Amino acid sequence: MEVGTGTGWNAALLSHRLGSDNVVTVEVDKTSAGDAQCRLSRAEYYPTSAHGRFVGSSAFMRLRRQRASRPNSLEYLSGPWPADGTESTTGVSPDDVGSWLAMFAVGVQVPGVFPLVERYADGTYTLWLHDTAITSWATVDWEPGRHDYEVVQSGPRSLWDEVEAAWHWWCRHDRPGFDRFGLTVTPGSHTVWLDSPENPIPLRG
Repeated sequence: MEVGTGTGWNAALLSHRLGSDNVVTVEVDKTSAGDAQCRLSRAEYYPTSAHGRFVGSSAFMRLRRQRASRPNSLEYLSGPWPADGTESTTGVSPDDVGSWLAMFAVGVQVPGVFPLVERYADGTYTLWLHDTAITSWATVDWEPGRHDYEVVQSGPRSLWDEVEAAWHWWCRHDRPGFDRFGLTVTPGSHTVWLDSPENPIPLRG
């Protein structure tokens, strides 16, 4: 498994040594990936697309796309609080979706959304949800002892509704761990599945 194809040079060496079927290489930059694929094809090397199960939460060096700067929450608001947001309540605590596993299970279903936690001196906090298109946002306020939590959301996507639906899906499937999730990547798409590739996980939003 090579992370960062670049020119394709290392992928070619690996394919020559190990055989193309035993090499998986990924590249975040579409132009670099396309150029590398052409070079590898001319050399008659065809590294595989990725396929397999997740083994747990891990990280080493973030990709460029993961290091992208995120807009401030105020950039999403059209006026004074609560701006044009729609208010409601939820029985799902922000804490419920805050573990690594829960965030993973939600994240594979809710694309293009990132969280931000704003903590206050009294121990309460607000969970902000933003979409990467800067069109939709949501907040959920956590307070100790509460069993329902105030929600405000705005935009074409109801971000908290999407997150809550994804969390309920995870609960209905007995809160599967990382090892029950898998990923298949082809040149044109990627699909996350539960237990087998024949059981793709639904995307929301």
